[in-house]
Amino acid sequence: MTAQIEYKGNLRCDAIHLQSGSKFETDAPTDNHGKGERFSPTDSLCVALATCMLTTMGIKANDMGVNIDGAKAGVTKHMASDPRRVSGIDVAVKLPKQKEEKTQIILERTGTNCPVAKSIHPDIKLNISYDWE
Repeated sequence: MTAQIEYKGNLRCDAIHLQSGSKFETDAPTDNHGKGERFSPTDSLCVALATCMLTTMGIKANDMGVNIDGAKAGVTKHMASDPRRVSGIDVAVKLPKQKEEKTQIILERTGTNCPVAKSIHPDIKLNISYDWE
């Protein structure tokens, strides 16, 4: 088992990562009966995508002997209704410029093909951009 989740009431859940003991909470968003005081479950999906992209790019960068420390990603979630669902995710990635364009291309392909990106339903539109500063 990876995690244990407990419904705490008032549309809030606690999730505990069993291996490390780290914890985070979720809360329903304000547009769906919640207080919006924590990440919503759909926010967590978007954050999972961005963190997976940066993590897999970091693994590849380490393998290639390059440094992407300080890379950042901004995420925007788009919702649809009937049924209520995530319809799109925008991820804007900013990374330190690399000496070779080939390195940047390899890292972009790595991020775009991370495990979470490959696990998201194809009906969810992913709009991913890379800015090499």
